[in-house]
Amino acid sequence: MPDISLLVCTRNRASALINLLDSVSVAVSEARGLDIEIIIVDNGSTDDTPAMLAEWADRQSFPVRLVTEQQPGLARARNRGLQHCRSRIIAMTDDDCTLHSDYFTALARCFARLGEDVIVGGRILLGNPMDLPVTIKVEDHPMILRPGAFPGGFVMGANLALTATILDRVGRFDDRFGSGAPFQAAEDTDYLFRAIGQGCDIRYDPAFAVDHHHGRRCPSEEKALLAAYSYGDGALYAKYWLTDWRIWRAVAEDIRLLPRDILAPVRQHAGVRYFYTFRLRHKLRGFLAFAKSRLRRARPVRAG
Repeated sequence: MPDISLLVCTRNRASALINLLDSVSVAVSEARGLDIEIIIVDNGSTDDTPAMLAEWADRQSFPVRLVTEQQPGLARARNRGLQHCRSRIIAMTDDDCTLHSDYFTALARCFARLGEDVIVGGRILLGNPMDLPVTIKVEDHPMILRPGAFPGGFVMGANLALTATILDRVGRFDDRFGSGAPFQAAEDTDYLFRAIGQGCDIRYDPAFAVDHHHGRRCPSEEKALLAAYSYGDGALYAKYWLTDWRIWRAVAEDIRLLPRDILAPVRQHAGVRYFYTFRLRHKLRGFLAFAKSRLRRARPVRAG
């Protein structure tokens, strides 16, 4: 059994993906004494991704498993890839990230100190200083998510690892969430929300790190991304609002923060003037969209 499985999902990113693959090769070569396998899910690419992946895989001395999931959606692709992971430790990163050279060594060292049923998010640094400082996680100290907390933003899917026992307790990603799915984002938040509800240990450890080359440099791109994140969170609220009291605590916190738009406004997002109001507005959109989709599914079909 391998020590670590690394899962990457990709779609039409051949030009950027090669940077990740090169960093994987380096990180594996630096991880002496560790048995590592790579699982890459092509989520229906129409560019040169399949050929490029096959050529790269043929050149590697470590196991590479190439998997296809034609139906679009990051959560669906992750679920497909998880079926092929054989290790106790399963790590995930995005196709626009690059691993630090000590990634696998630091990851193994981190999990050696922990038990089963644990999820750990790693550090996510800005890959290009020209990109806007979003979708990163830069804290330099370990943290533990407290029970009952809403996990949004605590750790992120771009650098996430878990013990395989988590899959037995929490199950699959909800494929209604995430990039390429109806509710656009929050597939990782939904998974963490379910995991902490099951009593799993969720932590942040800056020791294993990736650089995120997300390429967003215009305020309008950042604004659209933040709107999608909030839309996904709002849909997640609707998923659980009748069954889990933690959602009401999260909503109360959103409302509590609204006065800060006047008293202590967030300045780092140039395209968003009233950040907390903006976020809550798009959460409401996501909430209503999820509620409508649930009503449509529940409505009986009349005979013609």
